[in-house]
Amino acid sequence: MMRSFTRPLAALAALATATALAACGGERETGGDGLYNRGRLAIATGNTTGVYYQLGGGYADLISKHVRGYQATAEATGASVENIRRVVRGDSDIAFSLADVAGDAATGEHGFAGPQPIRALARIYDNYVHVIARADAGIRSVADMKGKRVSTGSPNSGTETMALRLLETAGIDPRNGIKKQALSLPETVQGMKDGTLDAMVWSGGLPTSGITDLMTTMKSRAVFVPLDRELPGLRSRFGTIYQATTIGKDVYGTPGEVRTVAVPNVLIVPAKMPDTLARDLARVLFDRRQELVKVHPEAKNIDRARAPKTEPVVLHPGARKYYDGA
Repeated sequence: MMRSFTRPLAALAALATATALAACGGERETGGDGLYNRGRLAIATGNTTGVYYQLGGGYADLISKHVRGYQATAEATGASVENIRRVVRGDSDIAFSLADVAGDAATGEHGFAGPQPIRALARIYDNYVHVIARADAGIRSVADMKGKRVSTGSPNSGTETMALRLLETAGIDPRNGIKKQALSLPETVQGMKDGTLDAMVWSGGLPTSGITDLMTTMKSRAVFVPLDRELPGLRSRFGTIYQATTIGKDVYGTPGEVRTVAVPNVLIVPAKMPDTLARDLARVLFDRRQELVKVHPEAKNIDRARAPKTEPVVLHPGARKYYDGA
């Protein structure tokens, strides 16, 4: 169930309810039964053919089964930027986000008006940047995208942030240097197949089912664009969070490994979330990790030793208690 207050009457009702609850000591946060948000948790994920959505659904099931009193639901969203804004507004309680976007939110940079009241539950697996072009488009580097039809991902997503930064690093103004299309992953994959797009950017785990579909269908008519040329500029302009990596040839059946860029992912929660709940959410993530592996293999890369390394996003004190064994 998605929590939305976009309709005027709903907005007025929500305001009146919030005011009444505030007068009663903030029951909206804890509820009369002592449960945060009355035991209902919404998880902001991403596009329906991406890894965030798959793992988010699995995580929601684990929370509902193993965190007493709580029921969780995974929501399809535009991903990182939208997810953080949903958490700040109170529309979502847990969110998947790229660490670069979450870091911008925590420090109040690059589109965020001041530091946002968020905390991290865990650093999880890494995202891999996928830049793919139609073989007949003549694109062999990001710089070759100038004047081309390019999907930069869903609006307010981590993919969009990554795409714009790649273009800027390659000397292309994203506003007028390309024929920009801000499309979800399913729409992007269809556009590549139909020939209405020349290239696309996607940031996701391995494998992403939408990309598997694209490469299986198009075969040699779609090619990955290497990013080793852009990496130094990315790190110089936007920070060392970006790391060199490769996508193995067996992941999508490519002729060889693809040189690309990796970005960590984090799970974000509101700063006001109770310590006990944050601790339990971290606990179920790791106690039941093998069940998440059955949902998607990227869960194998969720490592407890790395999980607390969420800087510059502050780790939630409840999650800290879990990692410290308290």
